[in-house]
Amino acid sequence: MGVEEPAVERRPSNSDEERDENRLAQFGYKQELKRDWGLAHNFGVSFSIISVITGLTTLFQYGLLTGGPGVMSVGWIVVSFFTILVAIAMAEIVSAIPTSGGPYFWSAMLAPPRLSPFAAWLTGWYNLLGQVAVTTGISFGLATLIPTAITVKNPNFAPTPAVTIGIYAAILVSHAVVNSFGVRTLRYLNNISILLHSVGVTALCIAILAKAPTHQPASFVFSTFSDGTGVDGEGWSIRASPVYVAVCGSLMAQFTLTGFDSAAHLSEETKNASWSAPIGVVSSVGFSALFGFLVLMAYLFSIQDFNATVNSPYKQPVLQILVDIAGEDGALVMFSLIMICVWHCGLFSMTSNSRMMFAFARDRGIHPFFHKVDKRFRSPIRAVWLAAFLSFILALPSLGSSVAYTAATSIATIGLYISYGLPIMIGLIYHESFTAMKGPFNLGIFSRPIAAVACVYIMFITVVFCLPTANPVTSETVNYAVVAVGIIGIFTIGSWVVWAHRWFVGPAKEVAEAMRLGVDITEPGALEEREKVEKGE
Repeated sequence: MGVEEPAVERRPSNSDEERDENRLAQFGYKQELKRDWGLAHNFGVSFSIISVITGLTTLFQYGLLTGGPGVMSVGWIVVSFFTILVAIAMAEIVSAIPTSGGPYFWSAMLAPPRLSPFAAWLTGWYNLLGQVAVTTGISFGLATLIPTAITVKNPNFAPTPAVTIGIYAAILVSHAVVNSFGVRTLRYLNNISILLHSVGVTALCIAILAKAPTHQPASFVFSTFSDGTGVDGEGWSIRASPVYVAVCGSLMAQFTLTGFDSAAHLSEETKNASWSAPIGVVSSVGFSALFGFLVLMAYLFSIQDFNATVNSPYKQPVLQILVDIAGEDGALVMFSLIMICVWHCGLFSMTSNSRMMFAFARDRGIHPFFHKVDKRFRSPIRAVWLAAFLSFILALPSLGSSVAYTAATSIATIGLYISYGLPIMIGLIYHESFTAMKGPFNLGIFSRPIAAVACVYIMFITVVFCLPTANPVTSETVNYAVVAVGIIGIFTIGSWVVWAHRWFVGPAKEVAEAMRLGVDITEPGALEEREKVEKGE
């Protein structure tokens, strides 16, 4: 008879911080990032990254040309409904698995053991692509707004693509510097960003509506269809169908309501993450949908002359609306507020992006060189600058393509939503295993129906946003989103078959198994005992 080992006494957690660290330990990780974000901060980052003022302003011209006011307004309502369903399905998962890895880690935990590494590999690379493309879409959008504002007082100023890229590089550097050395400052900037995106944007909308000399009727806002997709006159509504134009036009709303996985990527820095992170995901989408509708209505009802707005000499319809209602000086003041909001949006997009790369490097999805936290600043500095570099590279096609920005927003939307959809689909298929892991945010009997609708919707937009939006399709107007998304798919699957399957295991196998069995891996012998029970020993 062997001597029994003394029982290990596990002291109860007396604080949210201890519970969070213990929960992270169950995933096989130690607490490396500073956990000093609360629910408000977590919500604020996600709300700032969604930043409705950013997406609506930078893609307003696209919306006017691809369906017009009717598609923009009704499309916003439809897209908001389905996006909230996706967010709810994601929130249930993040409540169960609150780590910086986000979607790729969820896929690894939810998939059966034999598929777990590949699921993590595939999801991780699509999430990385989407994260980089979101940062590109936001910051490059700002790089186009700045020279546009300059033309108001300097009409002879004509920014070249090279000048825009230079401004874009400076913006990325500013974001990277703050993310590298100002981690404490991020909390205060986050508070400022929340005020700007709530109080500031509300005040802006009220000012626009109050200042507008005339207002468009509701029939204009909700039923006017406009097709400007034809480069030489004939648009897709003639070549294909008005429905084709309408579904392509929904990109404006869908890109705007993107990036809410940031609440998950910041979960290792958030207190009471199993509750705060899922609430951050859902609330940020819900509030953004409401605020976005307010902004969109303010813009559309305040258009003075539709044709003049579409063909604005500034090539920025929102700026034209502001000039029409407030004059050049007033327009520049309001437009400056918008640009400040966009800058904050890009800043926190890079914050989320770098956390995802940090976590992916931790599990060797990318080189472990990028899994390094600076001891002084408690920031993953290497991952921050990798995010900045990749975002810069993704914008280079704009030097030779007139639709590069639209393609970047398509890539962001497709890449992120594929990475959202994969773990949701895996949890739907292997629902019993998922049920054993669920956290305090639990949908109960509604879990599978919501997940099913979310998956179907994601498959739909993945196809739609790869379609060309300009007619005729040439080397300059082709939607290269399908190329970027396809390359990532080929690379991910090809690299897995050739070499990655030999060494990439994703999160530790014993961690994944413990999660599937609902076992606390930090409890000595618990996993072994549960496995014996499962085997009937």
